[in-house]
Amino acid sequence: MMLVLAWILFVLVILVLLSLDLGVFNKGHKVINTKQALLWTALWVGIALLFNVVVYFAFQNDWLGLATNSHDIKSGKDAVLKFFTGYIIEESLSMDNIFVIAMLFAYFKISLKYQHGVLFWGIMGALVFRGLMIGLGTSLVNKFEWILYVFGALLIVSAIKMLFGGDEEFDADKNFAVKIIRKFYPVSNELDGGKFFTIKNGVKAATPLFVILMVIETTDIIFAVDSIPAIFGVTTDSFIVFTSNVFAILGLRSLYFVLASFMEKFKYLKYSLVILLLFIGVKMLVAHFVPISIPVSLGVIVVILLSGVIASILLTKDSSHK
Repeated sequence: MMLVLAWILFVLVILVLLSLDLGVFNKGHKVINTKQALLWTALWVGIALLFNVVVYFAFQNDWLGLATNSHDIKSGKDAVLKFFTGYIIEESLSMDNIFVIAMLFAYFKISLKYQHGVLFWGIMGALVFRGLMIGLGTSLVNKFEWILYVFGALLIVSAIKMLFGGDEEFDADKNFAVKIIRKFYPVSNELDGGKFFTIKNGVKAATPLFVILMVIETTDIIFAVDSIPAIFGVTTDSFIVFTSNVFAILGLRSLYFVLASFMEKFKYLKYSLVILLLFIGVKMLVAHFVPISIPVSLGVIVVILLSGVIASILLTKDSSHK
């Protein structure tokens, strides 16, 4: 019962933060410039780090039974390292999601002033779907420990697909979510302000904003198939898995507006994500034979990501001078 209270309190805090975000600080449709996006990104990162302090004391002192009900967290320090490592993994894997979202907005010709609202509701849906997937994943891991090997193999396959998959253009006519919507509901080709539904020729129809929202939700589920097994390579504690996921997703919206104008400069980050997935996948497969500590894993992950960023900056700079 006490553990349930911990979950309820966390969800309530997140709902309050989201309400303040959309209902107070970002009310209405407006363009989020790079400076504002940077400030919001810094704020969400700061809140995540502050929450990690709470995580330390919660597991160190067994608040609301969090430590007692954990399968693999031994201390407050252990909880902090696993939360932070999970947060870094989820945030970095979200980069690929950002590129897809940018492509979707460009395809549907959605102006900047409407993008913030779409991303907000997209994140709300992502929180629900990821919560369900994490609950299912945790249950499977607790009942069948060998499922971690399956997750590890899945990450390696995902890395290979990411490496050789290429950058395909979005085609609405071939997208599963778009096909489903058009099959069961009329779809307008025109926007109606920031509305998800409109009246066209006396018939209620979905606007392109609703279509792109559904596409974002389905693509997030696809990305979660990679990212959630990845964090199980760090911890199987459902509270840490979920909360690190949540804070990574909350920072995704503002991070999108920061990176949207710099995506070409980070074109080599894709290879860092491939190596990251390979590393975590292999780590999960050899965990019982060659255990890798969380501090070492965190160091390797940071080096992998920094290498991609530095390579993108240096190589892009060199090519621009030719």
